[in-house]
Order: sequence, then structure tokens, then C-alpha cells
Amino acid sequence: MSYTSMDALGQANIMMNLISQKQRALGTNIANVDTPGYVRRDVDFSQYLGSMNSPLETQLSSKLGPAAIIDDREKSEIDIAEELAEIQKNSLLYTVATRRMSNIITQMKTVINVGK
Repeated sequence: MSYTSMDALGQANIMMNLISQKQRALGTNIANVDTPGYVRRDVDFSQYLGSMNSPLETQLSSKLGPAAIIDDREKSEIDIAEELAEIQKNSLLYTVATRRMSNIITQMKTVINVGK
């Protein structure tokens, strides 16, 4: 296995972790729609997607700590329709990430089998 394959696998894994964190945040938002004083939570992918060539784990740890979930104080009111739309978008991202992970694993298997 090459370093590039391992790096790509690690990046795909990190993206899947971010997608999972976002799904948790969206579910929590919907569950707390009627909770007084609840602050909406979100995960902003944009600050990570442009920097996939850098050590993303280090960047995540230094900026957000162990979890990527952040409070979205600018938008404290929760709109169920918007949250459900975000869940659908997140589902599409998950599908893309799992396909990417599957392709990387298939490539690794091919390299291993060719080397036999």
C-alpha cells in the first residue's frame, strides 16, 4: 500500500466522522425544537474541505477539540424544514463518502492481489 492510498483512506475516514458529527447535531436540533433556550448546533464542512492536503486531524483538534459540533448562536431558532433538508444533504454526502471509501479499499485490494 502506498502512502497516498493510506492518506486518502484517512481523509475519507475523517470526512465520514464529520458527516456523522453533523448527523448527530441535526438530530439533536430536531429533538430540541421546543426546548426553551436551546442553541442550534451545526458542523461547518467548508473550513475543512478546502484544506484536505493538510493534516486535517490536527486542524480539527486545534480548532474544535474532540468533536466537530459547534454552537450556531447566529441562528438560534430551529426551522424543522431546514433541518430536514440538511439531513438530506448530509445523507448525500454520506453516500459519496462511503463510495469513496469503497473505491479506495477496492484499489488497495487490487494492489495486494497483483503483488501476490
